[in-house]
Amino acid sequence: MTKPPRITGAGDLFALETTLDALRDSAAGCTACHLHRNATQTVFGEGPEDAAVLLVGEQPGDMEDLAGRPFVGPAGKLLDRCLAEAGIDRAKTYVTNVVKHFKWVPRGTRRIHSKPAAVEIEACLPWLEAEIGVVRPRVVVALGATAAQALFGRAFRVTRDRGRPVPFRLAPYAVATVHPSALLRAPDEGARRQEIRRFIEDLRQVAGILREGR
Repeated sequence: MTKPPRITGAGDLFALETTLDALRDSAAGCTACHLHRNATQTVFGEGPEDAAVLLVGEQPGDMEDLAGRPFVGPAGKLLDRCLAEAGIDRAKTYVTNVVKHFKWVPRGTRRIHSKPAAVEIEACLPWLEAEIGVVRPRVVVALGATAAQALFGRAFRVTRDRGRPVPFRLAPYAVATVHPSALLRAPDEGARRQEIRRFIEDLRQVAGILREGR
């Protein structure tokens, strides 16, 4: 087995990498920003190489960092449930994050999520663009403000434009909605149920695009 090359970023490797496995192996050694120093491992995307839907979150969380897989924590479980209710087969989607390393600050014995900075997003963005280029999804779904602004520009506002088709050079269709972790932070159970319903409706629009073959 060939040892993956040690690299400092995505760079010109993308001209050579033509599969997700090759990209994943290369990203495992990425040191393009300082986040790799405190992370357990790179958390690359996961899903079929011909997925019709590609979902993009912000960054892996504590559980994802330990497992080495995206969306395996509470937010991921909620995402799975909402995808099923919207009529989207989770096994046929590709899930990933803008930033591939867990950024955190200590709080006692816990590791608390910290929002990635612009320089960290910029360092990781070529990996995401390469994933999209390999998968070639019909629809890209940005989950939350960080993902939406990384993909669609800093002026994009999820609160204003969620659920609406967004022009996007890397896929025929793109939309943005909230991150499922935001649903878990709702102030009470009633608000949480309402926000989950809205989230499912956003995902149903994606399912409609797939059904209609637009």
